[in-house]
Amino acid sequence: MEIATFQMAAVFALIVASLALYATEKVPLEVTSLGVLCGLLIIFYIFPVSDDGSINKLNAVRLFSGFANPALIAVLGLLVVGDALERTGALDKGAALVLAMGRGSSSGTMIMALSAILVVSAVLNNIPVVVIFIPIMQAIALRLGKRPSRLMMPLSFAAMLGGMTTLIGSSTNLLVSSGLVQLGEAPFGFFDFTVPGLVLAAAGLFYLLTAAPALLPDHEDMAASLARDSRRFIAQITITEKSRLKEAEFEGGRLSAIPDVMILMVQRGEHAFVPPFDNITLEDEDILIVAATRDSLAEISKADPNSLHPKYPDEPEGSGRWNIGGQVLAETMVKPGSSLIGRTLEEIGFRYQYHCIVVGIQRRSHLLRRRMTEIRLEAGDELLLQGHREDIQALRGNHDVLLMEWSAANIPATHHAFRAGATFFAVVGLAATGLMPIAITAVTGAVAMVATGVIGVRDAMRALDRQLVFLIAAALALGAAMQETGGADFLAETMLSVFGDAPISVVLSAFFLLVALLSNVLSTKATAVLFTPIAVGVAHAVNAPVEPFAVAVVFAANCSFASPVGYQTNLLVMGPGHYRFIDFVRAGLPLIFLLWIVFSLFGPWYYGL
Repeated sequence: MEIATFQMAAVFALIVASLALYATEKVPLEVTSLGVLCGLLIIFYIFPVSDDGSINKLNAVRLFSGFANPALIAVLGLLVVGDALERTGALDKGAALVLAMGRGSSSGTMIMALSAILVVSAVLNNIPVVVIFIPIMQAIALRLGKRPSRLMMPLSFAAMLGGMTTLIGSSTNLLVSSGLVQLGEAPFGFFDFTVPGLVLAAAGLFYLLTAAPALLPDHEDMAASLARDSRRFIAQITITEKSRLKEAEFEGGRLSAIPDVMILMVQRGEHAFVPPFDNITLEDEDILIVAATRDSLAEISKADPNSLHPKYPDEPEGSGRWNIGGQVLAETMVKPGSSLIGRTLEEIGFRYQYHCIVVGIQRRSHLLRRRMTEIRLEAGDELLLQGHREDIQALRGNHDVLLMEWSAANIPATHHAFRAGATFFAVVGLAATGLMPIAITAVTGAVAMVATGVIGVRDAMRALDRQLVFLIAAALALGAAMQETGGADFLAETMLSVFGDAPISVVLSAFFLLVALLSNVLSTKATAVLFTPIAVGVAHAVNAPVEPFAVAVVFAANCSFASPVGYQTNLLVMGPGHYRFIDFVRAGLPLIFLLWIVFSLFGPWYYGL
């Protein structure tokens, strides 16, 4: 066997092995990706690829260049920007507005919600979009009297459809554009495939609103009902000068502004009022003793974090790490034999000892009408804590309390919402107008989010997906190897030999369907990177422009509708929707074929093929 043939065969063997491992996930994705890189390094060190025997085109610098690829850097920057938007709740008001605009009509509510998801996901990474809209869709399901399984899958699909419309709508799009640059072709502009993308998105939205409801499962949502937290914590809310509760009216034992919260007592100086609170108007420094679920307390904390902090005498205003951004809510339980038993929070000095503040106490469903600072703790009491993630994690192995690590959840820092939104729009605006490359604006935006305190350095690092980094680097290395060894041209010629003298439009249609189906077995990103050089090879072989075939890769790689493992948003909605694997096949496969037909009809006409 000639060396050139061996090199190509070795690359194909690595591709097959890596695809099998990526699909089954029997080995961690990072290990598989690093294994691919190691295999390529060894193969092309022993059997270099060169024209004259002097310079190895696939040396370590070339194979490792994926880690510095501008598309990967842009994706990572956008992940930080998107995470910062989620942490500040910057999109919450927009989502609530969408929910309000659909009042009175179930179909109108669905159209508004899915349309909003399409628009937002066109300029924002799909994962935070889906995370933000999951509770919105759950609220819509409750209002419409439907189970979440009827709405969660359309949420994921709508985000994926919206991601097809702009360059930054999905990281997959950026990878294809970067692959074109590596192959000596022109990259995509911000709106280069927006028109065909909107056509496919409109067809997909029509499917989600008409045909999909008949195919979506109607599972009994036992998992969600069991997981719904109905426990009520005793908490206290301090009325401040700017509190939105001062104008609220009492309705029995509840306030109109927070109807899900039961008011147990209003403490005003030395005087205590109990329900029904007739003719009481709240004043500054009033203290409300309330019983509320964790979700309700999280919403109150989002609007005014300090209102849930019980005040101690002579405590400086704003002191303590629990007043700094980047807060989380978590639960702990007082252990039997704990030194905290029989003592109040003030006697313990809990907030100073553990740098976390107790915002709620739950005691075996008992409702205690007294200030939190006056409650003497007992074994089994559950404490709802607010603090920095590092301070919460420091409670691991504590002898006095048992940390329930699964319960930790971020509290949106709404006071940073405007700053986060302005930074995001600057990133998108500069990239969309072409004033700066997306890689520069995304990284600059991520740095700005950290520098202005919107998101901490550690939180920004957590937003970076290490699996994504290694997967993209390995896929880019495989793509380069396919190109330099002639593997891409070989696959293109093989595909053309199957279709013979078929028109270019037929070849384009078949190529789209092949990539779309494989994107449900592999990850969308691996599919995009591996098929970009093949798309270029096929286009050259049939003497056609490269752009329509590259756009076909963008759209088809984003068609991971028939599998929960093809794209992360499908995995995100599996739990809330209580889905099985077959549910995605039943509802997603028809959508893939619909988009294939629409692209096959519109694409060749639009690109003049």
